[in-house]
Amino acid sequence: MNDPTIARTDLDWIEHQLGRPPRGIVAIAHRCACGCPTVVRTLPRLPDGTPFPTSFYATCPRLTGAISTLEASGMMKEMSERLQADPVLAEAYRAAHEDYLRRRGELGEPVPEIDGISAGGMPTRVKCLHVLVAHSLAVGPGINPLGDEALAALPEWWQGGCCGAPEKDDA
Repeated sequence: MNDPTIARTDLDWIEHQLGRPPRGIVAIAHRCACGCPTVVRTLPRLPDGTPFPTSFYATCPRLTGAISTLEASGMMKEMSERLQADPVLAEAYRAAHEDYLRRRGELGEPVPEIDGISAGGMPTRVKCLHVLVAHSLAVGPGINPLGDEALAALPEWWQGGCCGAPEKDDA
């Protein structure tokens, strides 16, 4: 079940982006320059009961494709190495982890299976740039330093317009 206050057009758009019905969405957390949803905020427990630690989920295929290219470049390994060597960066990343947990906690009852677990490898390593970028897009700059860094390294994925409008059945 998705939040009924989310516009049907947004849910249709996200379904088109994901290639499946969206689950547990409580908000559109970010829109790209063209106005399309790019990041959704999701419940920590999906409607089927599955624990879901990814509170901020990137949905735009152009965005996720660009992030995948960064991951393939070795950026995650380099960031993880810097976390081990730079205590200031490590502390800022730990604060991002705490922010993520706090924001997830705002969404309702705790989910014991994911208690203390944020996403993306936080707070000690970088496991998924998609989560870090989604977090940065959703909450703005200055909260997740590695998400901000990855976001700054992305090309302008929205250039050329949105990733395609959902097709409507005229019947």
